[in-house]
Amino acid sequence: MEVDTKIVMSSGKGVECLLTDSEGEPLGTKLYLPENTGPLQLQQTVNTLLKNEEKLPYAFYIADQELVEQIGSYLEKNKVSVEKVLKIVYQPQAIFRISPVNRCSATIAGHNEAVLSVVFSPDGRHLASGSGDTTVRLWDLNTQTPMFTCTGHKNWVLYLAWSPDCKHLVSGSKSGELITWDPLTGKPSGSPLTGHKKWITGISWEPAHLQAPCRRFVSSSKDGDARIWDVSSRKCVISLTGHTLAITCVKWGGDGMIYTGSQDCTIKVWETTQGKLIRELKGHGHWVNSLALSTEYTLRTGAFDHTRKQFSSAEEMKEAALDRYNKMKGNAPERLVSGSDDFTMFLWEPSVSKHPKTRLTGHQQLVNHVYFSPDGQWIASASFDKSVKLWNGNTGKFITSFRGHVGHVYQISWSADSRLLLSGSKDSTLKIWDIRTRKLKQDLPGHADEVFAVDWSPDGEKVASGGRDRVLKLWMN
Repeated sequence: MEVDTKIVMSSGKGVECLLTDSEGEPLGTKLYLPENTGPLQLQQTVNTLLKNEEKLPYAFYIADQELVEQIGSYLEKNKVSVEKVLKIVYQPQAIFRISPVNRCSATIAGHNEAVLSVVFSPDGRHLASGSGDTTVRLWDLNTQTPMFTCTGHKNWVLYLAWSPDCKHLVSGSKSGELITWDPLTGKPSGSPLTGHKKWITGISWEPAHLQAPCRRFVSSSKDGDARIWDVSSRKCVISLTGHTLAITCVKWGGDGMIYTGSQDCTIKVWETTQGKLIRELKGHGHWVNSLALSTEYTLRTGAFDHTRKQFSSAEEMKEAALDRYNKMKGNAPERLVSGSDDFTMFLWEPSVSKHPKTRLTGHQQLVNHVYFSPDGQWIASASFDKSVKLWNGNTGKFITSFRGHVGHVYQISWSADSRLLLSGSKDSTLKIWDIRTRKLKQDLPGHADEVFAVDWSPDGEKVASGGRDRVLKLWMN
């Protein structure tokens, strides 16, 4: 591959470098780069080699540490030998940049019991919350006031999930029933969907690039079953049975597979035309608490991105969702990470193998929540050991621990540009962590009690949080 000679001209000393993508795929052959080459020059090099017509932003990593200076000074500072070829990993960055939220813009009372779930719609225009008071609330984000109070559940509302096309909101309760709501009216779309015998532990929609308009979602329950529902026919169309204990989490993947994690220590992989079990992933020594997919953010937001573009038809939306999914996934298989009560995590490529790619160890207590960054490059994990840990999303290699919470960390959420991470804790605070500097960016106190639920809006402008103090807080920059 020919390289623009201007790029490789040496100013005295040079370093032999190999540029690779995050999967380890080399970009051309080895390059001899001057020691005064910095991220800007590397960006020009990568754009030239990839023949990018528009100049795209990249970040560069040497041994999982971001290069923010000239190569020469990095080598000197880190005492790296120049006798070996220096491997530099390039990672595409989001073209837009999210500012960290830094102030509470509204504290909205309304729920009579703890707020257990807060979720922004995929287009970032709506916000829903579920509470121990048995109601679902829809909030007007412009006026920051309650829009609808949705009643119909008989017990605590534990889970909420928006369809990727924003047309439906589904809620699941401690009684085991599911209700689908029309977000524009706050009215149920029909009678509750019943069948589960115990409480709901997860809800996940079929991705928009596979089906638009969105019709099917899967629910998991403490009764040990997962069920696929069709919102048009209002029926359970497939039951996924086979776990011997409660299912704790469920995800509907981009290639059409459903993943269920259970207290029986296994993760099962199902196909979704007949509900056949395809694969069983074993390795955990205790309950599986949380699952996350490398494509999850793109699946959740479907066709919508930071530009807030609206779509005129379901077909147009499906195409846009497919385009976003393909771009995000690249040529690599979809990755899955599982977090467990055994203090460990596993990284899997379920379409390739039933054996884990790697085991992630380091937490001192149970892993409560795992989440891939929107670009799939990072994994964040929240634990009862009061820490949030950051891992390489491709290799599972440990990167750093974010310490600062003084209570269990319940939930985490990423900014859409993958540069910031939000955590909510038993200690009543939210914290925002900077992925590049690996430090605390913003401390957000204000809740009077434990923070159970946090979410960062897909447009990046707002954060929502809720917890034991019964209020919903909105945070902005």
